[in-house]
Amino acid sequence: MYFYKMKNLKGHFLFLVNPISGGRSKDAVVKEIRKAIQEGLDGEIRFTEYAGHATVLARDAEADAVVAVGGDGTVSEVAQGLVGTGKALGIIPCGSGDGLALHLGISRRPAKALETLLEGHRETIDYGLVDGKPFFCTTGVGLDAEVAFRFAASGKRGLWTYISLAWNIWQHFTPETYTIDVDGEILTAPAVFVTAGNANQWGNQARITSLASVQDGLLDLTVVAPFKTIEIPVLAAKLLLGRAHTSRRAMMLRGRRIVIRRAHGGPAHFDGDPCTKGVEIVAEAVPAALDVIVPKDRKI
Repeated sequence: MYFYKMKNLKGHFLFLVNPISGGRSKDAVVKEIRKAIQEGLDGEIRFTEYAGHATVLARDAEADAVVAVGGDGTVSEVAQGLVGTGKALGIIPCGSGDGLALHLGISRRPAKALETLLEGHRETIDYGLVDGKPFFCTTGVGLDAEVAFRFAASGKRGLWTYISLAWNIWQHFTPETYTIDVDGEILTAPAVFVTAGNANQWGNQARITSLASVQDGLLDLTVVAPFKTIEIPVLAAKLLLGRAHTSRRAMMLRGRRIVIRRAHGGPAHFDGDPCTKGVEIVAEAVPAALDVIVPKDRKI
């Protein structure tokens, strides 16, 4: 017997499935969702067909909660459609990084993620704006933005693809010098990464903004100074242990409004998706603006 029959099912769920996120089939996940619906869950499934489709479907949905079935890009699209609607965001993570889901404590196992939807509770979280466009996890410039472009173009997904691309780019990477304004506090320095986080990570538990909260009305900024190749294992360990803030190469700042200036426009990313930005990038926090469904005992 599946757990669905034993739960107090509340509300109507719309599941938005991105069939291409994470580079793997969603057949098993969809099968699990359909089984839940057959056994009493009030829900329906829609598949996204193009970039931005999830935003439209989420905004127009007649549902109590809209569930993003995909990676951080799918989550971001769905969340953009839900801001200001009163509908809750649910997540069944099956992408390459799943940063927001992992920050919120949502399992990457579909059955456990479904259980969260049925047993969990709503929390209200912040989000960020990059030059007026919403993001929900992280945004930034530097090495990770270069990797995001290569990763998107590679046609391959998964952690090892990301690591391989990062290593290849690192061999020829030259850090830029940035001038950063965090609520009036000015810093000018060369950096490998400049990352603003609403949540605490890029994904895969790589917690670059390790002390970030999604409920403090602020963005956390991590500026990583140039480092030697021999330092990478230690830096990687600190990322994965949630201790990036203890690295001597990292400077942590926190504020409501962050302005990043550089000599030339070029790669940037938000919520893992690559984009091109100019010489000035403005990121701002929007407090308490989106309801999400989190595990029942989770404090975020």
